[in-house]
Amino acid sequence: MTDHDVVIIGGGAAGLTLTHRLGRVNHPRGGPPRVALVEPPPGPHTPPPRTWCFWEPDGGDWDGLLAARWRNLTVVGPGGAARTAPADPYVYKMLRSADVDAHVRSRGGFEPVPLLVTAVRDGADHAAVEGTLPDGTPARLTARWVFDSRPPRPAPVGRTLLLQHFRGWFVRTPADAFDPGAAVLMDFRPPQPEGAVAFAYVLPLSAREALVEYTEFGPEPLTTAEYDRALADHCARLGLSGFEVTAAEQGVIPMTDAPFRPRAGRRVFRIGAAGGATRPSTGYTFSGVLRQGAAVAAALERGRVPVPPVPHRRRHLAMDAVLLRALATGRVRGAEFFTDLLTAGRLGDVLAFLDGGGRWSRELALGLRTPVAAMFLTTLDHLWYSARTALTPGRGSAPPPTATPGGRRRPVR
Repeated sequence: MTDHDVVIIGGGAAGLTLTHRLGRVNHPRGGPPRVALVEPPPGPHTPPPRTWCFWEPDGGDWDGLLAARWRNLTVVGPGGAARTAPADPYVYKMLRSADVDAHVRSRGGFEPVPLLVTAVRDGADHAAVEGTLPDGTPARLTARWVFDSRPPRPAPVGRTLLLQHFRGWFVRTPADAFDPGAAVLMDFRPPQPEGAVAFAYVLPLSAREALVEYTEFGPEPLTTAEYDRALADHCARLGLSGFEVTAAEQGVIPMTDAPFRPRAGRRVFRIGAAGGATRPSTGYTFSGVLRQGAAVAAALERGRVPVPPVPHRRRHLAMDAVLLRALATGRVRGAEFFTDLLTAGRLGDVLAFLDGGGRWSRELALGLRTPVAAMFLTTLDHLWYSARTALTPGRGSAPPPTATPGGRRRPVR
């Protein structure tokens, strides 16, 4: 006899949205499954609040909790030329993790367990999650299925690794300074670091409040002081003065061609970024998390093994591997590449491709807007590498990842 049907480890985007989804599942034995959501006790292991951004059509499950939404998106090139276009049929949306957490808990239907997990043990009939309670007492939960959103150890290794690292300020201005109807998706006017890509974005919450964020795709995060200098420079570039920083967020997202395998055992699975939900070329994860949760819920309702899918098509992962390699080797300049991609045609088509939708014909048209020679050379390089590693015993994903050239560097001023 197991304690639960499902144990979910981690209360981030993947864990919370899966918990919410399972509350609407009609389990084969009748009623919703018995679910436990395991999170570390409050303290150093508690993740900080986050904002989660994604795009989808109107009418999504989370629309009632949105902190903000935008139909129009702006892209600013390195030289300052700006293009604002509708994202139709999509809407760009922002959720706050605290709002999602409060909503999921208010609906109930699961057991919250404050447990610092020390081990997950697979088995033929059930899996076990072991750890310590807040008072230090050992505890053990058993379940038919365990979904673990923690980063796998060791991390999967691929050929190329870039880090999307960022810091954002929530700012409040003394006078109207933002257009709440339009978000700046990418602004490439910040100085471009050697061997990396830098951009900023602005997500208005009102005419006087916005999230201003500085991001790099590169080999190594900056210090907080370096991020703050870059943010101050960009706020000056935007003409902001006398503003107040009301909060900040900071993080690192791996962008890698490493293979992620959601199945970790007979009854243990990985979800979220740990299960391959992150799109390697963009770092966006939330849409992939929602697709994984929907697939798990559907499998449980049908009495099937609930293996979370990698929510990205194989051809898109191959394209992402080529792009990451092209950026890492310097064959393409990231600022120009993304500006051309996002501004040359209909924005909705680009967003469909970046989220895994769209048709071959549109993808081919998008590909022709990129530096064709550089991307073709990198594609040949990728195919040769893939064939060589497939034919060489003991290779596969073993070689150490490479990032952009240069090691530790600071933004070029």
